[in-house]
Formats: sequence, C-alpha cells, structure tokens
Amino acid sequence: MENHHHHHNSSFSSFTTYLQALSQTPSRLARRAVSVSTSYDEMSRVKARSGSEMRRTLRWYDLVCFGVGGMVGAGVFVTTGRASRLYAGPAVVLSYAIAGLCALLSAFCYTEFAVDMPVAGGAFSYLRVTFGEFAAFITGANLIMDYVMSNAAVARGFTAYLGAAIGMSTSKWRLVVHALPNGFNEIDMLAVLVVLAITLIICYSTRESSMVNMVLTALHILFIVFVIVMGFWKGQWKNFSQPADPINHPSGFFPFGAKGVFNGAAVVYLSYIGYDAVSTLAEEVHNPVKDIPVGVSGSVALVTLLYCLMAASMSMLLPYDSIDAEAPFSAAFKGKSDGWEWVSNVIGVGASFGILTSLLVSMLGQARYMCVIGRSSVVPEWFARVHPKTSTPVNASVFLGIFTATIALITDLEVLLNLVSIGTLFVFYMVANAVIYRRYVAIGITKPWPTLSFLCSFSFTSLLVTLIWQFMPQGKLKAFMLGACTMTAIAIIQVFHCTVPQARKPEFWGVPLMPWTPCVSIFLNIFLLGSLDGPSYLRFAFFTGLAVLVYVLYSVHASFDAQGDGCLSQKNGDIMLKESAESEHPCSKV
Repeated sequence: MENHHHHHNSSFSSFTTYLQALSQTPSRLARRAVSVSTSYDEMSRVKARSGSEMRRTLRWYDLVCFGVGGMVGAGVFVTTGRASRLYAGPAVVLSYAIAGLCALLSAFCYTEFAVDMPVAGGAFSYLRVTFGEFAAFITGANLIMDYVMSNAAVARGFTAYLGAAIGMSTSKWRLVVHALPNGFNEIDMLAVLVVLAITLIICYSTRESSMVNMVLTALHILFIVFVIVMGFWKGQWKNFSQPADPINHPSGFFPFGAKGVFNGAAVVYLSYIGYDAVSTLAEEVHNPVKDIPVGVSGSVALVTLLYCLMAASMSMLLPYDSIDAEAPFSAAFKGKSDGWEWVSNVIGVGASFGILTSLLVSMLGQARYMCVIGRSSVVPEWFARVHPKTSTPVNASVFLGIFTATIALITDLEVLLNLVSIGTLFVFYMVANAVIYRRYVAIGITKPWPTLSFLCSFSFTSLLVTLIWQFMPQGKLKAFMLGACTMTAIAIIQVFHCTVPQARKPEFWGVPLMPWTPCVSIFLNIFLLGSLDGPSYLRFAFFTGLAVLVYVLYSVHASFDAQGDGCLSQKNGDIMLKESAESEHPCSKV
C-alpha cells in the first residue's frame, strides 16, 4: 500500500505527470525554496535515509591531520612565488598572516555549526537549516563543482611534480591526441590511476583513510621543516630589504605598499582552502563538542604558522625580484653550483606527497557533501546510501571519483583554479551570514527582517569599499571615501548589536565576539572576491545558472514529492513524532 502510494506521488513516474509537475513549479518553488529544515531533523530523520550509520571513529588529532593534509597541498609551493614576485615582495609573510586570520574567522563560523549539528553535510546542511533549500542547493552545487575541478587539476599537478622529482618530462607519459581541441588534448593516464586509487581507499574506511593521511602528512611536514631549515641556514637577512636589481625594482620590506600586501593575501588565500572538508567529517567524530573546535581551528592556526615560516625562508633565500614565479622552492636550489641541486629533487618529492594528502582529504569531503545532498532529496536518493560493511558513502565516492578521473584524463585545468577560489569564497561568505542569522533569528518566534536588512546593508557597504579600493585612482578623495564607508560599516554593526537581541545562545561552542567576528569574515570574503579576474566571474555565473536550472526542473519536484510522502517535514511541529512511528515510515526503508 505504502509503496503504491509512494509511486503515485512521484512527479517523475511518467511524462504527463512530469508536465503537470512543471505547471505547478511556481507554487512548489514558493513552498520549497525557503523551506527550512531543523537541526533535530538533520540529525535524525534525514540521516536515517542513508540506511546504515557512519562510524564515529575519528579523534581530534585525526581532524588536525586531515586539516593540515587538506590545506598544505601544492598550493603553497605554487602561490608563494607568484605572490612574492608580483604583489607583496618580502612582505608576503604578512600576506600569509592576513590570509590565515581570515581563514581562522571562517573556521570559527564553521565550528559553531559543526558542534551544534555534527552531520556530514558541512556548509550544505548549515545553509539548509538557516536560509532554506534553494540557498543550500546553490551552495552545494558550487561546492561539488569546486571539489571535482580542483581535484582533477591537483591530480594532473601531481604527475607534473612527480616528473620534476624523477627528472622526467611529463610529455613522456601524456598522450597527445591531435583530433581534440587545444587544452583538452593531452591524455594523462597517471592522474586517472591516482584518482581511482584514492577512491578505493576512501570507500574502504574512514579510519584507514585517516591512517594513510597521517603517514603522508607526517612525511610532508618533515619536508616543509626541511625547506624552512634550508632557507634560514643558506639564506641571508639582507634579502628582506634589498632586491637584486634596485634600479628597476622598488626596495624595502614593503616594495609595493599596503595594497600589495592585501592583493598578495588574496592570492595566497587559496592555500588555506581545505579545512572546509574537515567539517564534513563531523558525523564520524568520536566526541564532536571537544574534537571539532580543536580540529578545525587548530589545523588552521598550525598551517598559518608553517606558511609564514615558509614564506620567510623563501624571502631569505632569494631577493624577491629573482624568485621563479612558477616553482619558487625547487628553482631556488637549482641554480646553486656548490652541490645543492639534489635539494630541488627532494622538494619535488615533498610536493608530490603534499598533493596526494590534499587530494585524499578533498575526495573524502566531496563524497560526504554528495551523500547529504542526496539525503535531502534534491538529487536522487541513491547518492545518500551508506554501505553497511564499510560505513562510508560508497555510491557518492565512486560516482564523484569516476567524474573527477574523467576530467583529469583530458582537461588542462589551470583556467579553472580561479573559478574554484570564487566558489569557495562564496560558500564561506554564505556560512558567515548563516551564523549571524541563526544566532539572531529563531524561526516562528523572532522577526527575521531586522537581521536580514542588517546583513544586506553590511554586504552592500563591504562591496562599496571593495570597489573603491580596486577601481578608484589614488588620492585624497579615495582615502576619504574608504574612511567614510568603513565608519558606516562599523556604525551599522554597532546599531545592530545594540538594538537586536540574540535569539539563541549556542549550547557548547559559539563564535566569540558576536556579531563582529562573522562580520569581519563577510567583509574579508567580499574583499578577496574583488581581487579575482573577470572571466572567472563569467564562468561562475554560467555554473550558478546551470544549478538554478537543475533546481527548477528537477530538485524542487523531487523534494516536493519527499515532503508529500512525509519524508521531509514542513515545520517544527513534527518534532514530537515518536521514534516508533518513524520506523514504520516509507523513507527509512532502504
């Protein structure tokens, strides 16, 4: 009976029912797009849709290792050179510190949510309980796209670094197919094998993945310490203030002024992306209240320290204007004639390890996201299955693994790395807004308007500051405008802080200095978004448009059906449902 009823309700059972469903799209959109799930729901009902539970096997040190492994990938080996040479000079050390602070503020926002509801959905779940299904879907689609693209790019980067380490050029193992268009014609089998091997590891078990990750991360940190020591030992202090060619390049610690330091921070911020995957492991953490804050914030703080030391060591090795922008660390030792050439090979090997760990962590993350998006019925529920033997989301892992491998096989993805940073900054921006909203608005009790208007006006002011900073010519007017906008922003926060009371206090762990901390995070994310290039924004708009189409044509109807079957609740009244009734429910059947 139940099953029959289930099919009868489906919008996709035949072409005519689908057309009927499409004709009701506006009313369904109005109901579903802003429909908010409760954290109780996310923790029980929605979770039950995966069938088996994920095992809680991770401790705080696993999380710190995952965080460090996920962040210290190839990014730091590549971005340091560009940031120092083109933007900040020796002050790149400060760029790393600023970017690290910015990452830490975002990490705080993540932590408050992850402790409050330790589910595998990361940002997707956080937005689903605050801004509703549509915002969550757009964010989730962005995240999946970011992960798949950056993982494919990273897998190809791995083959390139490995080639450098062995002293073999990559053209030896990349097949060129002349029939395909340029940029898509170099076929890289090694990258595909790497992606598939990691997919097998993460399907096998999270505990084992953590072991593999710990070994790789430990090796990698050894390499980084080695680079730092070599830099401080062979380097000279005078390189902090003197360029190699003082006639053509400005000298001093700040050769490009404050603007250079901030633009450098925007470039190196990419190196901190990766702690977001740690929050997706929350469902597998042994003791979320204690382990998650240490894991997320601890790893960001540790990585900031390592990065600043690496940047300092590189600034000591070479004057900033003779740094190689592509492979700064290997190249620094290549030219040395006194028997130091072996160091650049060692660095190549080290970078390869780093690439493997960051790939492992982000592939764990992308599968968790897909699994939870499947639970919410906006993509087919098949993705939500957790395998009873391995306790991992096998379907999501395998599907995304094959997808990633396919892209890594043919595409050269350097173009898309900026796209990835736009997507990630956008997600961090949304999470910071959600933290404020969740603290000040209790659904059905307090009015959302004061908080929403505050968030909109603050974002608008931040956008103004960013546009003035980027596009106005230097001068007194610019300084005055920046000052005025900053004062306005501070006034907006202060007024909001004094007039709107908090609707809920977090039980275990909350963001300190509310609402200032997430506001600084919102501002920094908008500010860093302002320093990225135009074409990436076009691609971002294209992908977001695609996601909206999928939502309107498929997801709205799928989640509407699930709501009709009683799988997704409509409001908080459903919380009183007894467990016994739940086990009879059509949705918890696997």
